[in-house]
Amino acid sequence: MERKDRYHIAILGATGAVGRRMLSTLERRGVPVGEVRLLASPRSAGTRVSFRGQELVVEAVRPESFDGVDIALFSAGASASEEWAPVAVERGAVVIDNSSAFRMHDDVPLVVPEVNPHALAHHRGIIANPNCSTIQLVVVLHALREFGLEHVTISTYQAVSGMGQRAVDALLEEVRRTEAGERDVTTVFPVVKQDRHVPMAFNVIPQCDIFLDNGYTKEEMKLVNESRKILEMPSLRVTPTAVRVPVLYGHAESVAVRFREPVTVAEVRERLANAENVVLVDDPASCAYPHPRMVEDRGETFVGRIRQDLEDPRTILLFIVADNLLKGAAWNAVQIAEKLIEMAG
Repeated sequence: MERKDRYHIAILGATGAVGRRMLSTLERRGVPVGEVRLLASPRSAGTRVSFRGQELVVEAVRPESFDGVDIALFSAGASASEEWAPVAVERGAVVIDNSSAFRMHDDVPLVVPEVNPHALAHHRGIIANPNCSTIQLVVVLHALREFGLEHVTISTYQAVSGMGQRAVDALLEEVRRTEAGERDVTTVFPVVKQDRHVPMAFNVIPQCDIFLDNGYTKEEMKLVNESRKILEMPSLRVTPTAVRVPVLYGHAESVAVRFREPVTVAEVRERLANAENVVLVDDPASCAYPHPRMVEDRGETFVGRIRQDLEDPRTILLFIVADNLLKGAAWNAVQIAEKLIEMAG
């Protein structure tokens, strides 16, 4: 990508929750944007969205949509990415894709800018944005990797917005119905049996995405495989459990990290306090710790509840929280775009 004063940017999936946040993040961070093209499916064409005081009209995506585009931010699902990313690259754009379509392809960098920006040098037109839960995890693990990462055990508490706006609306409707004394529920949330769905309101569901043959869900295996790829540690042990909770925005993670040698809480706090885009909130005496309401509309990763395992001096426990639509998606994608602009020749 050549150096310019302004870069033409397209957003595919511009009317979705992440697409809208991509646009607002471009504005918030002052990215040197020239033309912005907002793209979506034909049914969303014609929607009007505000950007820097102007009203932009969403267009139905077509091959010509990518002519003259420098960077294309994709958040329209894996099937749309598989269809349109090669088209955009052929027309000269660099694609930053938020779907799972290309994440584990050997020739596609999977990038968290605080962790592995060097991987961008090897892209062939497509760069993958990791899964939201993976991003906030590896930001913290990277800050601690000099202690020798050996085994990561993680349980997630994932907001319903990770399933899309339909799930947010469904949870709010379930809350309304429950408070009104009704017992029927919506059909957005995971099926337990073919004829029954699980209520999300005032509940906790130990399933994110579909189950695989090994008994883990796709979301859990993303945590394993993507963390290994981003950290460039193919043999890192990762033991995941992914859980959906009745929270609108913000994923939380309870993490136990086992190191090669004994590590103190003070050492961990010091590293995290100085880590890029990490906010340390860890004062038990005043009940200060990160939680989802704290991180809404923030691009940093928050960490606290740092303590040592009661029996193992090599294991430290932490609580990690981030806005899943921002750092977990839109913000990370825009950070990648910024890095590409920095690297432009």
